[in-house]
Amino acid sequence: MLLVLVMAAAIWGVGVLTGAPKQMRWVMIGVLYLAVLGLQLALPDGHSLRMATGESPALWALIGAAVVLVWAYRRGLETLRRKAEEKVETSMVDAPQGPFSETELNRYARHIVLREMGGLGQKKLKDAKVLVVGAGGLGSPVLLYLAAAGVGTIGVVDDDVVDNSNLQRQVIHPDRMIGEPKVFSAAGAMQAQNPFVTVKPYHRRLSEDDAGQLIAEYDLVLDGTDNFDTRYLVNRTCVALGKPLISGALSQWEGQLSVFDPAHGAPCYQCIFDTPPAPELAPSCSEAGVIGPLPGIVGTMMAVEAIKLITGAGAVLRGEMMIYDALWGETRKITLKRRADCPTCGGEKPTSV
Repeated sequence: MLLVLVMAAAIWGVGVLTGAPKQMRWVMIGVLYLAVLGLQLALPDGHSLRMATGESPALWALIGAAVVLVWAYRRGLETLRRKAEEKVETSMVDAPQGPFSETELNRYARHIVLREMGGLGQKKLKDAKVLVVGAGGLGSPVLLYLAAAGVGTIGVVDDDVVDNSNLQRQVIHPDRMIGEPKVFSAAGAMQAQNPFVTVKPYHRRLSEDDAGQLIAEYDLVLDGTDNFDTRYLVNRTCVALGKPLISGALSQWEGQLSVFDPAHGAPCYQCIFDTPPAPELAPSCSEAGVIGPLPGIVGTMMAVEAIKLITGAGAVLRGEMMIYDALWGETRKITLKRRADCPTCGGEKPTSV
């Protein structure tokens, strides 16, 4: 057997020196193997040449079988690797070349098939930056539906923490988040609902010092706060920056919403509510109460107005206020007018829509 191994090594070495292809070298070694196996089978026992090349054909048959198995295993691996590479290349070719992944296209399919939205409208939603002030009763449905709709960047401002009394209506917050900041509770729920959106939580109350800088980063503001100081601050800042403001409010069984956008001819919040009402005329939810589903209804309407405003679909509630009476199941709209003497937007020049 040693003689055969020396001969095989010599064939390989000569092939290397002469630059023979590797495949040719293996062919020559295969010819040597067949010749040795043929000698083992043809020559009688005890023949000197048979003794010099291994004595038994069974040994060479086992060696040949082992080589065939190794070769077949390697060829099988190469075939599998080639198929895997072809599959990857095919998936790369078939992958969507636009701004949406296949998962996103499937997720937003019911939007994309709407004639008023389509793919362009969904792309506008993905590119939009929306700030929501308040993560309470109105903010809960607003945030959930904006995230579900695929609004690309959503900021949420609130300085409060989740309280047990909130959970009757503030559906974005689970029981386990009691005592945690509302903005972080809301952000977790939004990202769990749609990992394709970016959520920016701001655990603080808006102030004169930072309102302008923060709102300037966004295209649209939705206000669902429950105090008039913040409402007037948000309104002044939006008017100064030319940002549209969607505002909603609740009391017991009734809710209202409107789009305040003086830059496009609509009144601002202070045009309608010149001064804050007396405390006894506008009690808080904790004092007057509120039916649990009402914030969901009005907040969802606010989210719809935001989507329409971003995509250009339909007609938004500019210069109109929608009022919903849950107790009697009635909805009505009233027309709103700008006031020339409004201290916030009286000198604002509207631009073309």
